[in-house]
Amino acid sequence: MQRARCYLLGENCVVLSLEPPVSLESQQRIWGLMQRLQGMPEVLEAIAGMNNITVILRVANSNALDAIERLQRWWEESEAWTPQSRRVDFPVVYGGQQGPDLGEVARHCGMTPAQVVERHSSVEYVVYFMGFQPGFAYLGELPHELATPRRAEPRLNVPAGTVGIGGQHTGIYPLETPGGWNLIGRTSLVLFDPHSEPPALLRPGDRVRFVPQKEGVC
Repeated sequence: MQRARCYLLGENCVVLSLEPPVSLESQQRIWGLMQRLQGMPEVLEAIAGMNNITVILRVANSNALDAIERLQRWWEESEAWTPQSRRVDFPVVYGGQQGPDLGEVARHCGMTPAQVVERHSSVEYVVYFMGFQPGFAYLGELPHELATPRRAEPRLNVPAGTVGIGGQHTGIYPLETPGGWNLIGRTSLVLFDPHSEPPALLRPGDRVRFVPQKEGVC
């Protein structure tokens, strides 16, 4: 079992953080703990992250050690849980104006752009958690040979639907935003629509595939 460290974040917030590595198995245990916490009257909200979970208590706890020990015990008693998932295919136009950093990623990885596209689209990813932006899904696991450092200078404007690689992660920008990931393609699917129910297209546990398209087909 991975070692877990618990600490306070304010008066009524406790964080449990796991040691590396990040894995689907550890994330499934975090999902299992999330399920358990939903039924506890003392818990106001539980927020899953990558290899961590933040628990907001309904009442500020004056005994910090008690709050930490409780979360540690809940973690040790938790079991893996796999949510009902869907398979979502994203048509992606790679390179060109849609993915201006594809060449740079290829150079960093010692590949051709075509090899990067082939490898990136050959994996079925899992949504580990949602964060950063409404509808933004952190996907696991990017093939290690495609890991590329974030850009030294973030762009001020990344279009919605842009597919990027940042470090050891890949994902899709749901909304137009500044961003520092390497942009390798773009999809036409809408990831976040405030007028839809639910507004986010993806949810934790969903499986994602990227399907390469020719320019004008996506």
